[in-house]
Amino acid sequence: MRLSRNILNAIGNTSLVQLFNVVPPGGAKVFVKLEWENPTGSMKDRMAQAMISRAEEDGRLRPGNVIVEYTGGSTGISLALICVAKGYRLHIITSDAFSKEKLNQMSAFGAELTLVPSEGGLTTKKLILEMIEAAREFSKRPRTYWTDQLNNFDSIAGYYPLAEEIWNQTNGEVDAFIQCVGTAASARGVATVLKRHNPRVRIIAVEPGESAVLSGGQAGSHKIEGVGIGYTPPLWDPRLVDEIIAVKTDDAKAMARRLAREEGIFAGTSSGANVFAAIQVAERLGPDAKIVTLIVDSGLKYLSTDVYRK
Repeated sequence: MRLSRNILNAIGNTSLVQLFNVVPPGGAKVFVKLEWENPTGSMKDRMAQAMISRAEEDGRLRPGNVIVEYTGGSTGISLALICVAKGYRLHIITSDAFSKEKLNQMSAFGAELTLVPSEGGLTTKKLILEMIEAAREFSKRPRTYWTDQLNNFDSIAGYYPLAEEIWNQTNGEVDAFIQCVGTAASARGVATVLKRHNPRVRIIAVEPGESAVLSGGQAGSHKIEGVGIGYTPPLWDPRLVDEIIAVKTDDAKAMARRLAREEGIFAGTSSGANVFAAIQVAERLGPDAKIVTLIVDSGLKYLSTDVYRK
């Protein structure tokens, strides 16, 4: 049992478990990292901690500053946790496109929210750009620090420990890593470290089928929260990626439900997309290979949505 000095010491060191029931026989072994074990229930605790601590270290963030960020929820929740632990005020630019649970959790940690209205509750390029612009305007206020997650390279380093955990938990026997792309920080951070250990590890990026811009398609609306911003994110590095798989929203939701009912893993839509893509790769790589992907966050963040109403 770990004894943590404070809540920030509880971030990381999450479990890695093998899937058995949703994976068809004869394919590669698929393992999932249970990132819901982080304090706020998502992997974003890792990057939020990195963005804040590194800004403190070099003086961009000073005591008494207000922090502002645009977010679909999980990053905002994680930032809110870090701000509670470190004594900062936080203002979040978000939208009704994201689950009520996420908005309520941010508020519960004391964050102040500004909601940008969406088009029918859908994530679109227009919505993301409007949220960014609202955060930019807010950041012009005195004593305000904008974390600006889409352009913040500090967030990449927040996922280096995640990659080391994967490497150690698999004893260095990982053939492929699969992850949905939002800001691209998690895929890039993990890929950087895994490729350093073994350049032959395949890195597969996942994006919404309705907005497959990384694959060369057109931007569109979708309901896989936290990913698929409708344009290539600034942190995206195609040199680290071996393949891109597009997964439709309905397939991601269906896999999230299967994970709950067949594996006892309660997850969100991007996790469903990750596993849906992992199964495709597993069928190609064969029984001797090992694949790792992420359970990005907990299904508890999606109970008000239609993901678990079927």
